[in-house]
Amino acid sequence: MEKRLSGWKRELVRAHGLIAGLFARSKLRARSLGYVQCLLSGCDRKNGWELAEWVGEATPYAVQDLLDRARWDADKGRDRIRSYVIDELGSEEAVLMVDETGFLKKGRHERDASRPEWHGWHAARRGLGT
Repeated sequence: MEKRLSGWKRELVRAHGLIAGLFARSKLRARSLGYVQCLLSGCDRKNGWELAEWVGEATPYAVQDLLDRARWDADKGRDRIRSYVIDELGSEEAVLMVDETGFLKKGRHERDASRPEWHGWHAARRGLGT
């Protein structure tokens, strides 16, 4: 398990290296990697305070700066990550499924929790297209 995790982390850092140069300041590069690591982590709540804590900041202002005010070429970042994904995962038989419904709603305190929006997730698990 440790070997698999270290390989995953190494690959994430490699992929992040493709976009790191798009951030002019080293602090923004580090925050952007920490931000992605937090999003992919098992962190229960991914709000501003939790994200800030994850990247080692005392308040959420630095993360908000990254998300709202940092200057970087998002189109170049998208293109570089797209090329990486195609090179690493590309296959003639590959199918990409994207579900932008957000978090799986399973608690009582979520809006409209009585009817969880898992339809896209369930379809993916059953092998159905969206």
